[in-house]
Amino acid sequence: MSDIPAGLETLDFAYPAGQPAGRFAPILVGVVGSGNLEVLLEAATDGPCAVRIETSARGFAPIWQAVVDDFHTRHPITGVRISIHDMGATPAVVSLRLDQAVAELPATPGAST
Repeated sequence: MSDIPAGLETLDFAYPAGQPAGRFAPILVGVVGSGNLEVLLEAATDGPCAVRIETSARGFAPIWQAVVDDFHTRHPITGVRISIHDMGATPAVVSLRLDQAVAELPATPGAST
C-alpha cells in the first residue's frame, strides 16, 4: 500500500520579482480531463505571480516546482494569479498550456521572442 494519501494535492508557489502584467480579463486555456489540465490566469491588484496547482498526481512537487520555475524564468510576470487544475498532464503539456495562457495577455510582459 502506498504512503501517498488519495485525493488531490494542492501546491502553492509565489514569484515576487518581475514585470506587472496589468489589468486583463481572466484567461482560461486547456480542459481538465485524463492526461490534460486547465490553466486560469487572473489579474491581481499587485503582488507576486502566485501559482496554485491542484493535481490528481500526488507526490510530484519537485517536478511541478521545476516546471513553474522554468515558466517564470521565461515569463517573469507579477500581479497574476495562476490556477492549474491537473489530471495527470506531462511537464511538456503543462509548459504548453502555461505558454498558451500568457500569450493571451494583452501585452505579453516577459515573453521571450
